[in-house]
Amino acid sequence: MPDLGDRTIGVAVPIPDPYGLELQRCRESFGDPLARSIPTHITLVPPMRVPASAMEAIERHLREVAEDERPFPIHLRGTGTFRPVSPVVFVALAVGISDCEHLERRVRRGPLDRALNFPYHPHVTVAHHLADDPLDRAFKELSDYETEFPVWGYSLYEHGQDGVWRPRREFAFGTGLPRPVSDDHGR
Repeated sequence: MPDLGDRTIGVAVPIPDPYGLELQRCRESFGDPLARSIPTHITLVPPMRVPASAMEAIERHLREVAEDERPFPIHLRGTGTFRPVSPVVFVALAVGISDCEHLERRVRRGPLDRALNFPYHPHVTVAHHLADDPLDRAFKELSDYETEFPVWGYSLYEHGQDGVWRPRREFAFGTGLPRPVSDDHGR
């Protein structure tokens, strides 16, 4: 039985609005039941359970990593899929892949060190664990999707008792100071 003080957390680059909201609405239109529970993002550390007592060290680690990083551009373009290995359709990164890989390697150390089930591949999920028809639709409808934005930092997310992922703390690059989290992240 898990300790009631355990938390399920993840670390990700949030996709800024209006793009994040736009892709979240697309995900919902494909019938993904988790669309409203998961803010649009690029994963750096996938979901993991940690004891509440580890949160201070995790936040300190994330702050220290962010202090040494600088903003970088992301260019999302087109779609990809992990099928047949995993029923996932995603919007692909055309620019920013190596920056995300670098960041993932730095963040997934120390208190966030863990083995991955698959090699790291930065992407933005738009359909997950759906039947083939909605996955095909997502792949086709977003094949021409394209946008660009700067990455200012990353967020530590926590999975709530209600099943919704919410940012717990945001870490801006180059400052070492967490940004305040507003209540408008849940859509």
